[in-house]
Amino acid sequence: MVHELTSQPWRGVYLSYQLVTTIFFRLPFWVLRNVPRSLRPRPSWSLKKTLMIKLIKHLSAISSRTDSLKRPLTDHTNVAQGPDIKYVWLNPTPDLLNTELRKWAAAANVAPVSIPGYWLDAPGEDVPINTPPHPGERVLYSLHGGSYIHYSASPHDMLSNIPRGILEHSKATGLRRALTLEYRLSRGAPHPPANAFPAALLDAIAGYAYLTQVVGFAPEDIVVAGDSAGGNLAIALVRYLIENVGMVGLPPPPGRLILLSPWADPSRTDDQCTTRSRANGTIDFLGSPGSPMGQYSRRALVGPLADGLLNRYVSPASVSPNAPSVSFKDFPPSVVLAGGVERIIDDIDELVKRMKRDMGADKVLYHVEPDAVHDYTVFKFFEPERTSTLRAISKWLRS
Repeated sequence: MVHELTSQPWRGVYLSYQLVTTIFFRLPFWVLRNVPRSLRPRPSWSLKKTLMIKLIKHLSAISSRTDSLKRPLTDHTNVAQGPDIKYVWLNPTPDLLNTELRKWAAAANVAPVSIPGYWLDAPGEDVPINTPPHPGERVLYSLHGGSYIHYSASPHDMLSNIPRGILEHSKATGLRRALTLEYRLSRGAPHPPANAFPAALLDAIAGYAYLTQVVGFAPEDIVVAGDSAGGNLAIALVRYLIENVGMVGLPPPPGRLILLSPWADPSRTDDQCTTRSRANGTIDFLGSPGSPMGQYSRRALVGPLADGLLNRYVSPASVSPNAPSVSFKDFPPSVVLAGGVERIIDDIDELVKRMKRDMGADKVLYHVEPDAVHDYTVFKFFEPERTSTLRAISKWLRS
């Protein structure tokens, strides 16, 4: 069961208990237990890195019961405020939906709506909203992770560390700014169901159309990036653009694709996980597919769509024998980045295998940091792996 402690006073009692026991018992025990390097999850990890990952894993477990620690302060209905915030309301694009997507949207009771997007600038830049691109300029179109149920595109959210990091290391490649999309988050029982697939895809299409039709970027100058569930959404967006080339008003596919720890197979079950994946689960902070939160996120994502988890837009790396054949033909040059000890490494390996099969090995770069966890580029403390990965992205963009 998830989110069973959302009502007061039980939520407050539980959170107070967790605060006290974590500060006075868990943290001291974790410190003593992990002082010897040989006892840490990975011998290469510093004590700080070890403690932070254990704390994140514990906080994730608390959030699964209280629905509090990962819920963003802002969402698609309102925007973050502050002197450093640059936001724009993106117009819905109902005319860019094909018959298939309209059918899925009707089944899920979702429709195109206006959503916010946030502009981030590279260090030393201050580009006004909607400024047309300079000659040779590229733009980063960033889709955040969070299992389609958590986090935000807000510059105040910790997941903004990813587009900020890419901009910091890749300014010389023509990236001066990034648009981060505040797509709709899904909800499911025990909450009223909302924003199931394809809601986020409708939003991603609108953001892409804004970059090409309003700001004026050429599709080949757009770099689409997504981490975790945002990587799943990035694949779905590019697939839609490729499958519908020639549709009136729909822009062509982007020039590059960056996938960071992409959630490529939401259909995968516990019994389909390899020994390697299960072993990684004892280290990584990410829960198993069969955990209450894992089941909830998948239930919220697909909503009422029959066989939704096997849809080619939802699980492009599905290993289910009932899954349809999925092709990556005509995808743009792509880089896939993963941590060697993340729980979903099987999904990512399968994704890369299929991409190389259909695109050619020369069009796909697979960068794995052996001792890194899921979505490690979010965490500024996860060094040297984070900087190594951001530099690899910059080098790839220059190639």
